[in-house]
Order: sequence, then C-alpha cells, then structure tokens
Amino acid sequence: QVQLVESGGGLVQAGGSLRLSCVASTMLFARNSMGWFRQPPGKQREWVAAVTIGGSTTYVDSVKGRFTITRDNAKNTVYLQMNSLKPEDTAVYSCNADPLIRNIVAGRSAYWGQGTQVTVSS
Repeated sequence: QVQLVESGGGLVQAGGSLRLSCVASTMLFARNSMGWFRQPPGKQREWVAAVTIGGSTTYVDSVKGRFTITRDNAKNTVYLQMNSLKPEDTAVYSCNADPLIRNIVAGRSAYWGQGTQVTVSS
C-alpha cells in the first residue's frame, strides 16, 4: 500500500498561491522527518523544503520567503504552502520521508510519494 500521497497541485498564474498536501501512514509519520522535492520539465530533481519531527524547517534559497512547510501530526500530513509563485516553480512536486533530515535534503529517503503537478503560467 502507498504510504505517502500528495495532492493540491494544479495550474496557477504567476503571483498566485497553492497549498500541497502529503498524507502519510500513521506509523510512518510519527517516526520521520518530511520533505518536498521538485523536478521541473527537462531538469534535475531538486530539494525544496524539509521539516523535522519537532517542527524545525529548512528551505532551498530560491523559495525562502515564498514557501512554507508545516506538519500536522494529528492528521499525519505535511503541507507546502507556496506563495508568489513564479513560472520557474513549475515542476512535479513529491514528498519524502526519512528519520534523518540530512537524508531528506540529500534525497536519500526511505519513502517517496507519487508526485503532483504544479504549473505556473506567465
């Protein structure tokens, strides 16, 4: 059974906002840091944001001040609030999970979701 499921992607105009959600299984969520990666069309996958079990967050420089990652332990869900979206934010966004935040950032995660498409028009 799939243990990470993303949703919330879609088409938005530049300057708009989207909120992505990633729902994890109950046992997985309590034991792992969570993160978001993205892969623009024709580009390499890159790490975007991460949050520890305790709620500490970190971001890639290109999204600082625009994106916010949060986790709701009661709902086993991690969110990525994306504001002031730019066309270069267009990508497939995937969530990942691992006990160590260093593995989240490096993409060496034990668990991955299937991804959700975000398209930002100019």
